[in-house]
Amino acid sequence: MMRRREFITLMGGAVATWPLATRAQQPTMPVIGFLNPTLPDPNEGRLRAFRQGLKETGYVEGENVAIVYRWAENQFDRLPELAADLVHRQVAVIVASGGPAAVLAAKAATTTIPIIFNISEDPVKLGLVASLARPGSNLTGINFISGELVAKRLELLHELLPGAMHVAVLVNPANASNTETTLRDVEPAARTMGLQIQVIKASTSREIDAAFTSFERERPDALFVAVDAFFNSRRLQLANLAARHAIAMVSGEPDSAEVGGLMSYGSNIIDTFRQMGVYSGRVLKGTKPAELPVEQSSKFELIINAQTARMLRIDVPPSLLARADRVIE
Repeated sequence: MMRRREFITLMGGAVATWPLATRAQQPTMPVIGFLNPTLPDPNEGRLRAFRQGLKETGYVEGENVAIVYRWAENQFDRLPELAADLVHRQVAVIVASGGPAAVLAAKAATTTIPIIFNISEDPVKLGLVASLARPGSNLTGINFISGELVAKRLELLHELLPGAMHVAVLVNPANASNTETTLRDVEPAARTMGLQIQVIKASTSREIDAAFTSFERERPDALFVAVDAFFNSRRLQLANLAARHAIAMVSGEPDSAEVGGLMSYGSNIIDTFRQMGVYSGRVLKGTKPAELPVEQSSKFELIINAQTARMLRIDVPPSLLARADRVIE
């Protein structure tokens, strides 16, 4: 009887451990850490594109991959802390978007976890990768070279408003690298065209309000907005203020023209987020970042808001309308 009782006890204990053993053998769901200096709401379309890129490689959020989001809420100094938290959570991949500050924070936090980025500045000059073709470390991503399009954007503005002589350039001092790149490119281009540049700095919504208040005294002929994640998150505020003060606003963000800005010219940002999703999926499947060349965006869009042009009583040259990828009526 004792032997039989002992046998039943042993078997019962073994059966009780089977589900635990089975669970232990099941692969855990990989986790992507998503780092961004702004807010989730203005990035809804970009997040959809990122998830689409993941889907193209066989990953669906909540089914076979999890995503942990870390938003700095326009407080750039929080990025190192948020990046460190993602490293502590031992995520499989860190996706750093919204400018160099997020990428540099992620780079400083880990040398082993793969980092996928999208930035407008040259990643080689920033020290993120050894070369575009052979990144050589744990970082790779998409370079949408918007910074190099600054002069072209100013040229289009001059074509749209040939009588404009005084142009205000809005930059975000909290995004130091992007500000430096913008001013480095815009100032010589402005001299070539005979334009007078006034640099305006803003890194909070109140400072944006203050900038437009100053325009009542300065009366610039146009506003040139630097490509910046913070400015994109405040695009409605910028568009509404530009309309209220009757200022022609030009940006590199397509979202800006869509919400009421006069014109935008730059890379297809939405597509860069899809590409980041594809790269993240490839890394999850085992490809090393060092083996994934940095992709350079090749899709550029000229968008003109004809409704805003009419409100500002601006006659858009037919030649410019003919070249536009999209005209918003």
